[in-house]
Amino acid sequence: MQKRTILLGFSGLFLLFISCHAGNSQIEKIWFYVYSSDSSADRDTTLTPASFINLQKDGSYTKDFGNFEYGKWVLKDKLLQLTNYKNETSNVSFNYTGENMIQIGLPNRALNNFESLPGANGNQNPFSKDNNLWRIPASGKESDAELKGRLLNHFKFWETYFSWASDNELNTIDVRSTPTLLKIYGNGFTLKPFDQLPKQWKLIFYDEEDCRKANDKLKYFLENNTIGWPHTENKYKMFISAFQQLQQKFK
Repeated sequence: MQKRTILLGFSGLFLLFISCHAGNSQIEKIWFYVYSSDSSADRDTTLTPASFINLQKDGSYTKDFGNFEYGKWVLKDKLLQLTNYKNETSNVSFNYTGENMIQIGLPNRALNNFESLPGANGNQNPFSKDNNLWRIPASGKESDAELKGRLLNHFKFWETYFSWASDNELNTIDVRSTPTLLKIYGNGFTLKPFDQLPKQWKLIFYDEEDCRKANDKLKYFLENNTIGWPHTENKYKMFISAFQQLQQKFK
């Protein structure tokens, strides 16, 4: 596996599928989109360096290819069958092109290349359903408590994301492509202006009013609280501490 480094703003990694049998540890990993094999109009423009699919040993998965979903997966011949939480089933063909690389074939689309990274379990997995509840679009107006809970879950994602990168000694990770209201730098983060929020971040809220409320809540918090940034050369540990503090104080 080729390692990356924490550019902050980081270079990205992204998903792959492998031609193996269910239960094979080669496929039970986190896969990140790398690039499309075709630059034509058939290319799937919804894919970014943050597009991932997380295949777990228990047969569960989470995926974000522009929209977040979770459910169950099985391998049947050369098809990966995904049944999401809405009980919708899709079949994805794939070609295993290396130890940690695959090409996913989508109907009428260019082949998309994915690369694997080590998985993680339970609460330590940044791509688990529980650490990505913030990605699930609201079905209606949300209360102040619900908006705060969505933000707290988002901060938990970032904490586990940096912990996962640290535990696996990854040289680089992507911090630019994930939809977020935060702009992460090499030495800290700041709140993005509302007019610079990514479209995918805005779409998780029921309407613009709720999205603005969430932004205003964090803006008020950051203006009235201080994050103690640890003195360390390890960027991962620095951000792990910052997001832990953010969760504790924001509650």
